[in-house]
Amino acid sequence: MKGYLVLQNGKVYEGKRFGSTRDSVGELVFSTAMVGYCETLTDPSYYGQIIMQTFPLVGNYGVCGEDFESDRIYAFGYIVRQLCDTPSNFRSQGGLEDMLIKYDIPALQGIDTRAVTRQVREAGVMNAAIVSDISDMPRILDMLSRYSVKDAVSNVSSGKKSLVTDSRAPTVVLWDFGAKGNIVRHLAARGLNVICAPYNYGAKRILSLNPDGIMLSNGPGDPMENTGVIKELKSLLGVGVPIFGICLGHQLLALAHGAATHKLKYGHRGINQPVKFTESGRVYVTSQNHGYAVMSESLPKGARLMCVSMNDGTCEGAAYDDGSYSVQFHPEAGAGPHDTQFLFDGFADKVTSYHLSKH
Repeated sequence: MKGYLVLQNGKVYEGKRFGSTRDSVGELVFSTAMVGYCETLTDPSYYGQIIMQTFPLVGNYGVCGEDFESDRIYAFGYIVRQLCDTPSNFRSQGGLEDMLIKYDIPALQGIDTRAVTRQVREAGVMNAAIVSDISDMPRILDMLSRYSVKDAVSNVSSGKKSLVTDSRAPTVVLWDFGAKGNIVRHLAARGLNVICAPYNYGAKRILSLNPDGIMLSNGPGDPMENTGVIKELKSLLGVGVPIFGICLGHQLLALAHGAATHKLKYGHRGINQPVKFTESGRVYVTSQNHGYAVMSESLPKGARLMCVSMNDGTCEGAAYDDGSYSVQFHPEAGAGPHDTQFLFDGFADKVTSYHLSKH
């Protein structure tokens, strides 16, 4: 069955439909990852977006539920150059198309993803539609001009990923703005209890859980849209509890400190993004998925720029004089390199020290 990818700038690309046959509109973004398509599709940070893989062959190792980062697909569509419908992998539990059908996600294959990527790189992130009929282009283009990702965090935050194994162990409250499951697994692997709190839990309720640390999770959308969360987060600054933010959590922490964020031209998405730590000068390869960035020049007095992107120099991490800190990339990987997982070790040490100081 023929299908079309229609871009907001009027460009049309013909392909072949797979997955769900319904039409869909979303913000078109591309990921440079060669592997990890299951983790990418189930990452809540992609809510409201149509994902396009730059790697030409997708689906070759099938689908394994153990690799999922959440309980469903949050993306609004999927674009690949070539779909492998005969996966080979001892862990495979089915094909990629079956997964997309199960979660009602429309997709296209046979698209010239290199050409589309060049469009996005030159023009910037734009809206796109997956459709079967392009006879009424004015209607489609009007629909694309009006679309925007709204209420993203409230649509992905569940607070249902808690993992408590030892009531005597230090406890981290994971403030869930669309948290990836691997964050919970990394915290638990370091002997920490994890209690997830949904986005609208509020500072008082979080503190009532008697946390020894607070983790601000990843998530989708424009960080500035979350005015209520930012206000509540401000009340947690300086209370003494260690606070560590990842991705959207990094942006929200910056906004709570009075810094500013801005939308990137086409974002950073993939598992091969180089980041330099300013203090050591060492460069790590990281997993990233974000369309917004903290403006380094807006960081408040007393804040320290921890890391920068080697590609465009944008802020990739910041530390504040109240002890809170955050990174833009994903140290939990899933998928991606494990180079920066030492950040979980450092946070676990801070949490344990705070826990012991209370007893």
